[in-house]
Amino acid sequence: MSARFGIGYDAHPFEDGGRLVLAGVEVPFDRGLSGHSDGDVATHAIIDALLGAAALGDIGTRFPGGDPAVPEGISSIVLLERTASLLRDAGWLIENVDATIVAERPHLAEHVTAMRSAIATALGTDPGRVSIKATSEDGMGFSGSGEGIAAIAVASITSAAGTSATGP
Repeated sequence: MSARFGIGYDAHPFEDGGRLVLAGVEVPFDRGLSGHSDGDVATHAIIDALLGAAALGDIGTRFPGGDPAVPEGISSIVLLERTASLLRDAGWLIENVDATIVAERPHLAEHVTAMRSAIATALGTDPGRVSIKATSEDGMGFSGSGEGIAAIAVASITSAAGTSATGP
C-alpha cells in the first residue's frame, strides 16, 4: 500500500455583502469572502491538499475561472466532490483531512461539527476522518487585522486495494 500526504493553503479577503461559507457551512456574518467561487478558503485548502497528495495539480489548474464547468459563484463543496472523484478515478482512497481556519472573527466553534459533516459528505467518508479546527492570530497578520480569512489543510491518501495509483 502506498501512502501520500499533501498540504493546502488558501486565503481570501473580506468583501461587503455576500455570504460567508467555510468548510461548506454558511456562517452568519456581516461580510463574505471574495473569490470566483463562494470563497470557501477551508474547502479550497482541503482541495489543494488532496490534489497535492495525488500529484494531480492544484485548484487553479483543475478548476480555473472562465471554464464553463466552473461558473462564478460555484459551491466549493461541488469542487470538493469533483476532487474526490478525480482521486478515486486515479486509484486513491482518502484516509483523512485536517484543516485549520485562521480567523479573528467570527468565532467558529459552534459550526465545527456541521463543517466536519459537510466535508465528510462531499468526500464520501465518515466525519471521523475529517478534522476542522479554528484559531485566531490574536490581532496580528492578515486575518488578525480583519482583512480576511485563511486556512491550511493536510490530507493523507493511500492507493486503493488492487490498484497502482498514480499521479497525472
